[in-house]
Amino acid sequence: MTRTIMCRKYKEELEGLERPPFPGAKGEDIFDHVSAKAWADWQKHQTLLINEKRLNMMNAEDRKYLQGEMDKYFSGEDYAKAEGYVPPSE
Repeated sequence: MTRTIMCRKYKEELEGLERPPFPGAKGEDIFDHVSAKAWADWQKHQTLLINEKRLNMMNAEDRKYLQGEMDKYFSGEDYAKAEGYVPPSE
C-alpha cells in the first residue's frame, strides 16, 4: 500500500518516500513532509548545483551550503539556481 503525505513543497497529497533519506531528525522530517516527487526533483536540482558551483562533498562548508539550499527548496523560499543552465529541448 502506498503511503501518502501532504507535501511541503507542492502543497498537495502525494506519494511519500519509502524510508527516510538519511538518519536523524532531519531525515524523519523529510520522510513525514516531503513527497517522493519533490525528493526526486530536489536530487536533480542538487546535482545541477554541485556541478555548476563545483561543490566538493568532502568539504564541510559545501555540504552545509547544500543543506541550507535543500531547506529553502522544500520550504518554498528563494533557493539557488544553476546559472546559465538551459534544459535540453525535446
